[in-house]
Amino acid sequence: VSDLRSSALPGSLDVSRSMFDLRSPPHRFMKRYDSASSVPSSTSSRKDSQGSNRSLDTITLSGDERDFGRLNVKLCYVSSVEQIWITVLHCKDLSWPSSCGENPRICIKGILTLPKPVHFRSSAKEGCSDIEFMETFVFAIKLQSLQAVRLVFKIQTQTPRKKTIGECSLALRELSSQESSHWLDISPPSK
Repeated sequence: VSDLRSSALPGSLDVSRSMFDLRSPPHRFMKRYDSASSVPSSTSSRKDSQGSNRSLDTITLSGDERDFGRLNVKLCYVSSVEQIWITVLHCKDLSWPSSCGENPRICIKGILTLPKPVHFRSSAKEGCSDIEFMETFVFAIKLQSLQAVRLVFKIQTQTPRKKTIGECSLALRELSSQESSHWLDISPPSK
């Protein structure tokens, strides 16, 4: 684990600090471990042995991004009718800030980053760690146009207010008529 204090991206330490600052309200992904008493106690003892929570900042920043969950999607391009088929299957191990409440309504917003972006949105589902969407979106777009763009997914809460809690994306360079399945790691929303 390297010390990221001097070389961190602007604002990244603020995110990490707020996650482990015990003066502020607990965050959602810490709540996931509330029932396991060994995790909070080991976290606090590690903090005490280091004398500060600076080491926890470093561990979090270089740790596993999958703490925010993963999104499973399938893609297919039907060349005979020049259509892209995008199926949003489900989110796994999803977490969100406690400010969003216990069970916010969650939807997936998709964006094809064409010069004139194409937007679509899934229906909203009750928030839990594993949410099934099983929704397919079809757009008539030429393959040449799609191969230079990205497909961006924003995971959003609808209640108590609309808020992006995570995002992920993939390039569409290798679209084909063979349906492909993708597991995308969800990362915190970019500022």
